[in-house]
Parts: sequence; structure tokens; C-alpha cells
Amino acid sequence: RPARAWLRLLGILVPAGLVVLVVLACFLGPLVLPIPRPTGGNILEAYLPAFSSGHLLGTDPNGNDILSRMLYGGRNSLTVAVAVNAIGMVIGGSFGALSAYFGGAADMLIMRVFDVFIAFPSLVLILAVAQSLGPSRTNTILALSFFSIPAMARVARAATLSLCEQPFMAAAKLCGTPWWRVLFRHIAPNVAPQLLTFSILGMGLIIVIEGALSFLGLGIAPPAPSWGNMISEGQASLSATPMLVIWPSLMLFVTVLAFNLLGDALRSRWSSR
Repeated sequence: RPARAWLRLLGILVPAGLVVLVVLACFLGPLVLPIPRPTGGNILEAYLPAFSSGHLLGTDPNGNDILSRMLYGGRNSLTVAVAVNAIGMVIGGSFGALSAYFGGAADMLIMRVFDVFIAFPSLVLILAVAQSLGPSRTNTILALSFFSIPAMARVARAATLSLCEQPFMAAAKLCGTPWWRVLFRHIAPNVAPQLLTFSILGMGLIIVIEGALSFLGLGIAPPAPSWGNMISEGQASLSATPMLVIWPSLMLFVTVLAFNLLGDALRSRWSSR
């Protein structure tokens, strides 16, 4: 038992440490490291190799520092993922909890609307919304929110239905507690951990989809950096300078893997309670 407990703890601490490391590197790295801005590079310094003077990982075809663009691109990808999950938790979680708490016609109406969104192929719906809104970080967040809100609503509804069967919920209703107080005092604190775990699991997927949209030119548009558009730009010279694709791909892989491992570990810990 102690060995299994330590393994479970390591299963949380190791991916959590990777996530913290990536977040600190992307958000604090450009502030403390002597690296140039991610845009506005000197074209005369294009295709510099790694460990060049002032450019640890070299430069891209436009003379921009690769390390700088990777860190700022990670900042954009993480910002999109956090914003999408936050919108999904607030809007989808609220509608899901209200739907389960009131039941009846309200539950039927709310969940049927979300079922319509879930019935569409998610990637096709996201591509259609992104194409219609145009490439930008804000529009990417809005497009991906169509994917997160219905999913969060279903998780919140299932968790709330389970809570409504507990004795303390029946006691709160019998005492005449207002519905809004029940939602904020009893339902929200108990549903939030499950939504948070689900959102951590979804972080990796959202980062991958954002990268795919940016790769296709529908997400974060150049010259603003993103791991997806860095890979897209680097594929033109893949045979000559493969590191232009390998570095952002490696950062994308490590970040998504860390979030997936952390989400799986938290889900297992939550389900074992």
C-alpha cells in the first residue's frame, strides 16, 4: 500500500511539474531570458543554426529567434486552452447544473440544444466556425468554445444528478433554502473538482486542435507565433532545416503529454474516493 501510494503521488507530481515548467518557461521565460522579440527579425540573419550568437536555437526564414517564437507561441496556445476551458466551465457547467437541478421541461430543452451541437462532428464544426470568424486568437477561442461548452454541460449535469440524490440536498430543499443558494453553496463546490479534472484532460486536446487550426491558417495568424503555424512555416524547408519543425513539435508533444498524464492521474484519484 505505501508503494502504491507513492506511485500514485509520483503520477501526479511528475506531470504537474512538467506543466508548471512549461507554463513558467512560456510566461516568465521571455521576461528573464535575454532573447529578442518573436517578430521583426533581421532577414539577413535567416536560417542561423542553433547556438548562434544571441540565438540559442537559431532563427527561422524571416530571421526571427526560434526560442522566442516557441515561448511566445506556447503562451498563445496555453492562453487559448485556459480561456476555452474557463468559458466551458462557466457557461456549460452552469447550464448543466441548472438543467439537472430543475429537471422536467427545462432539462429536456437545455440538453436537447447541447445534443444538437454534440451530434455534429466536432472538428468539422470547429473548422466551419473558425473559417467564418477568421484567423485570430480571440476567434480561435470562440470557435473552440463550441466544443467545450456542451461537453462541460454534460459532465456538470451528470455530477449534479448524483448530488441531488444525497441526503444533504433533500435537507436543504426541505429547509426552504433558495435554489440559487443551493447551487452556489452545495452543488458548485462538489461539481467544480470534476469539471476541473475534465478540463485538465481537455487541455491537451484543445492545444492540439488549436495547433491544427493554426497549421491550416485558421487559428492564430502569422506573424503572431503559435506552435501550429511554426510547424506550418517550417515544413517548406523541412529537408534542409528540420529543426524548424522538430522544436515546436517537441514542445507540443511534451505539453500535451503532461496535461494528459496529469488529467488521468487526477481522474483516477477522484474516482477512487
